[in-house]
Amino acid sequence: MRPMRLVTHAVSAMAVAAALTLAAPALPQNVPADLTALPPPDTSYTPPKTPWGDYDFSHTYQIEYINNARILLQRPESYGNRNFLTDEEFAKRLAAAEKSDANFSAASDRGIGTSGTEGLADWIRHSTFAHRTSMLVDPKDGQLPAMTPWGKEMFEKGRSSWVPLQEFDWVSDFDSWDRCVSRGFPASMFPFRYNNGIKVFQSPGYVTIVLEMLGTRVIPLYKTKAAAEAAGWPSDVETWMGDSRAWWEGKELVIETTNIKSGDSVAGDGYSRAASPLNVATQASLPLNTTPMSKQAKTIERLSMPNANAIDYTVTYSDPKVFTAPWTARFEWIRDDSYQFFEYACHEGNQQIRDYISASRAHRKAVAEGTAEADTLDTDSRTRFASTFDRDPAADYPPPPGGAPGGGRP
Repeated sequence: MRPMRLVTHAVSAMAVAAALTLAAPALPQNVPADLTALPPPDTSYTPPKTPWGDYDFSHTYQIEYINNARILLQRPESYGNRNFLTDEEFAKRLAAAEKSDANFSAASDRGIGTSGTEGLADWIRHSTFAHRTSMLVDPKDGQLPAMTPWGKEMFEKGRSSWVPLQEFDWVSDFDSWDRCVSRGFPASMFPFRYNNGIKVFQSPGYVTIVLEMLGTRVIPLYKTKAAAEAAGWPSDVETWMGDSRAWWEGKELVIETTNIKSGDSVAGDGYSRAASPLNVATQASLPLNTTPMSKQAKTIERLSMPNANAIDYTVTYSDPKVFTAPWTARFEWIRDDSYQFFEYACHEGNQQIRDYISASRAHRKAVAEGTAEADTLDTDSRTRFASTFDRDPAADYPPPPGGAPGGGRP
């Protein structure tokens, strides 16, 4: 949870006048003139080192701003192949952030509210990433590659609480996030609807990444890539977050992860089910949480510090049994040492799974007895989650067909 901080910009006539000239803001120096280009990570900054000689990344970071600015995983079509916004589009994103900040209530004598704003607009003014059109950078159109026939079949047959018209009879009808087990990997590394904190700890031979919601990764460090790859687990050993091994390439930390829990969302045996590699709670991600994962799934993550206050994070995911091509996302971790973590007690007192099952059985019984109507795609509230519904305030969108969103699986 990110505490609300006082933004140090004074409210004055000068600030108001500046806000009125947002139609043509000056681009940061490292936004390229060719908006379809994507400069490589900036490694000109040299981070301090730990006592044992590794570059020191040990800070608290958050990716909450990315979620709140609505910089989506998949790129809105109106941006085409551009990695960066135009001046006019950036002005819309900044205006939306200023409106969001203004919605925070002032502190009262009863302790309600906060004396300041969230600081979203301030980050957008100063971050190069705030000019980006999507987190996905490969494929070049910012869209996830197509699924293979097997991947598509398993996706469409899968079960979770997000699937329209899905009934519930046992825990195997729910995904791992429903059950407070795991958000999956690499899904856990992307911005979510809430709880977007990341802590990095380092010790000799290890890097530990602690996520605010369901996930801690203890990653051993090796001298070389070859040594890291040779140290991999046997193929039949899997975990929800996989087997991660790291090495340094100059100022860049590289992490390879294999042995991620494989399976699909179709199996009646709960132990044979995988977590989706992308979670529905990441904006403009894949819907339904039913994307399968094969034993061939693998990620390469690259972390570098462009300055003292951020990490440039890139992850490339490949699973040739599920996706027809690898895909790569790149986004910023914002350093925020005042960001506080609280216990994510997801499973304690969690009655939701039992209640879903009981309600589903009772509803089907009532339908059979003629005292209730069967759900349809028009009446099932989950239909809205079956297609992308997130909107980037800087993008242009065509009106939905017939004036309303379509239903069913995409």
